[in-house]
Amino acid sequence: MAIKVCLEEVLKARGMTSKELCAKVGITEANLSILRSGKAKGVRFHTLNRICYFLDCDVGDILKCDGELEAEDET
Repeated sequence: MAIKVCLEEVLKARGMTSKELCAKVGITEANLSILRSGKAKGVRFHTLNRICYFLDCDVGDILKCDGELEAEDET
């Protein structure tokens, strides 16, 4: 995967549980779990903004690029 989600590490560093973050951000635990696992196909800027706000971090703390180009799904 070209984009790695480091949300778990940021949550631990801030001493916050995913359940607490969900309540503050206003998303379901299921949706946050999909994002944390790296299986999300996208995330709304509004949601990303709220995550960064409540974790007091930058987008680059949560999303990392490994420098590889991800191949598109062939359908």
